[in-house]
This record gives sequence, C-alpha cells and structure tokens, in this order.
Amino acid sequence: MQNPSIQVKGLQKSYKKLQVLKGVDFEVEKGSIFALLGSNGAGKTTIVRILSTLFKPDSGTASINSFDVVSDPENVRQSISLTGQFAAVDEVLTGRENLIMMAKLRHLKQPRQVADELLERFGLADAADRRASTYSGGMRRRLDIAMSLIGKPQIIFLDEPTTGLDPEARIEVWKVVKELADSGTTVFLTTQYLEEAEQLADQIAILHEGRVIASGTLQELKKLFPPAKVEYVEKQPSLEEIFLTIINKKEEKLG
Repeated sequence: MQNPSIQVKGLQKSYKKLQVLKGVDFEVEKGSIFALLGSNGAGKTTIVRILSTLFKPDSGTASINSFDVVSDPENVRQSISLTGQFAAVDEVLTGRENLIMMAKLRHLKQPRQVADELLERFGLADAADRRASTYSGGMRRRLDIAMSLIGKPQIIFLDEPTTGLDPEARIEVWKVVKELADSGTTVFLTTQYLEEAEQLADQIAILHEGRVIASGTLQELKKLFPPAKVEYVEKQPSLEEIFLTIINKKEEKLG
C-alpha cells in the first residue's frame, strides 16, 4: 500500500488473563473506507480505542498518519475523530447549539458559520433549532457525525455507527459515510452488519478471536470461496400466492 493512513502491526492487548488481541496486522489506505468485521467480543472496539489513544497496547505498533499512537498521541489526536456506538449529543441543546458548542471547544473561528455549513451538509438545516431530544435515530446519528467532523479531521473512526437504527436511518448513515470518503476523509468502520461492509467498504478485514483471519476487497474475499453451484430447488408458494390463487379461483367459479 503506497499511501497508508493507518498502519497496525503485531498488536496485542489483554485484560487481566483474557487476551483480546493476539497479534493484529492491517493497513488502511488514505481516503478509503475500511471495514473491520467481527462478532461481539472479537476485539473491534479495543482496536479503535488503541488507535484513538484511549488504550495502550501491550505490544506491537500502531500509527496514524505516521504518528505512533503511544509515543506521539497528541499528533494522533489532532488527525482523528471518534464516533462511538451511541450518539454523543446533548439532547437538551438544539442541533445548532450542539455544533456551536463543539466548534468553540475546538477553538474555531466563526463557530456559528461552521455549524450552519454542517447543518446544511448533513440535511439538518430545517431541524437546526429543535432540541436534539426530538430528533429521530438517524437524525441524531447524522448530528453526531457532523460534530465529529468539526476541525476537519483526516481520519474518522465510526464504531458500529448504525447499531440500533432502523433500516431507513441506517441507509441515511451509509450515504453520509460515502460522502465523507468522497471528500477525502479516511473512514475506519467497525460493524457486525455484513451488508453494511458490502455496501460501503473499499477494504474489509475479518477479526476473529483476536486475529485478522482474512482481509482484502470484497471481490478478493469472494475468491476465497469455491464457485457457486447452480442447483434446482423446488419453490414453495408463499401464503400471499396461495391466498391470491384461492381468491382468483373463487372469482372464476362465481363468474
């Protein structure tokens, strides 16, 4: 990989006697969407916390834009933004007030202008002056991602961003993620939803029992499996088809 944003090599992490990461290796290309797949307890969130300098690894190395997460955490933090599994918005404040507050915390000039631009970009302008507590799940998640983009981080970590969202809200978030990558932001996504990775990711890694057991593009991963066999399967009628057939026959007799 010529231009990696993230490099991880031999990463290990234990909690007391439980070894969560057992030597994890991967790279993420700049401006791409990287999906880390794994079941609950596989170690996905632990990796995100190490990469975002919240945890220190027991061994191995990890770097963000060539800055080591252990020896140079300050420069790492300036390059990234982290959005957790649950939207971290202040529900008492309006959408606009949430964004202005975050812009002020980041010491940005013209925080109101920053907020207005993000509200427009994320389709929240009409709801800008409503309290966040009145937002739908998808709107709240969009606001959360908008807040994480204040300061224009080069890399954004989305830790299971669509957990608990309905299908419509999930599609909203997918659209936002694609737009982020199109604008040059590197997106590191953890998810349990295989369809989510299939729809979004340029690169996929599968984490299982503390190790990356497969990685590559979707097409590369498909090649790991034998060609699909075409088999004849007798199709059973659905209840809807049975109902319509019965109704039609009844109408024919009456006719």
